[in-house]
Amino acid sequence: MTIKAIVLDIDGTLLTSEKKIAQSTKDALINAQKKGVTVILASGRPTSGMFNLAKELQMDTYEGYLVSYNGAMALDCLTNQPIFSQPIPDDLAKAILEHLKQFELIPMINDDTYMYVNDVYQNKITLPEGPFNIIEYESRGGQFKLCEISDLATFLDFPLYKILIAGEADYLQKNYQAIEEPFLDTATAAFSAPFYFEFTMKGIDKAKALSEVAKKLSITAAEVIAFGDGQNDRSIIEYAGIGVAMGNAVEEIKELADAVTLSNDDDGIAVALEKYL
Repeated sequence: MTIKAIVLDIDGTLLTSEKKIAQSTKDALINAQKKGVTVILASGRPTSGMFNLAKELQMDTYEGYLVSYNGAMALDCLTNQPIFSQPIPDDLAKAILEHLKQFELIPMINDDTYMYVNDVYQNKITLPEGPFNIIEYESRGGQFKLCEISDLATFLDFPLYKILIAGEADYLQKNYQAIEEPFLDTATAAFSAPFYFEFTMKGIDKAKALSEVAKKLSITAAEVIAFGDGQNDRSIIEYAGIGVAMGNAVEEIKELADAVTLSNDDDGIAVALEKYL
C-alpha cells in the first residue's frame, strides 16, 4: 500500500532532545511533501505551540495538518481553519479542576491568549537534569501570556480543549489512578511524559482527530505511517497502517508498533522514511 500521509508526534519524536528538528528529518519530510505525501503533526501541544514547526516544515505551502490538544482539534495549515474541534464540556472541565485540588499537582489551562495557573511561583518539577520551570516552558512553548488564578474551576468561562497537569514523575505514577478514577466514563486521560498527565473529553485522542483528517484527504488508515514515543501516541500507532516507535519510546509503544526505528537524536524518522517511502 502506498503511503499517502506521515503522522508525527512532536516532543520525543519529531524534535531532538535539544527541541530542534534534525536537518535529515526536515529534508525527508519536505521531500515527501514535494512528492504529494501529506505531513500531519499530532501532539498534546496547543495549536499555537505547533505553528512555528509547521512553517519550518513548509506545511503551510503543502497543506499539512495539525492535530493538537491530544486530538481535541485538527487544523488545515493552508487555510488556517479547524476541520475538527471538541472541547471538554464546561461542567466536566470544572469538575476535573475541582477534583485536582486535593493532589500535589500543577494544573494548566489556556484560552487563545493566556495560560492560567494557580501560582506562577509554584513552577518547578524535578527532571533527571535537575529542577525545571514547567510553567515557563509551557507558556513560552504555546506563546501564551501568563495569568495567575487562585481557583481555576470557578474561573473557567471559555472552551477548554485539554487540561494539562504537571507533577513529580513518581508522585504521578503513584496517584494517576486516583486522579482519573471519577472520570473514567466521561473523560480520556493519558500520560504524555512521565511528568505530564492530560485530560480530554471521552473518546478524544490523536487517532480520533487523525481519522477526521483522513476523511478530508480521502485516504485510509492503511495509507498512513505514524511515529510516536509516548503513551498518548498509542492511538496513532494502533490506527496507522504502519506504526513506528522511536528508539527512545516507552516499552508499551515499542511492543505495539509494527517497527522500531532509531531514537529522536539519531535520525530515527529519516531512517524509517527511507525504508518505507
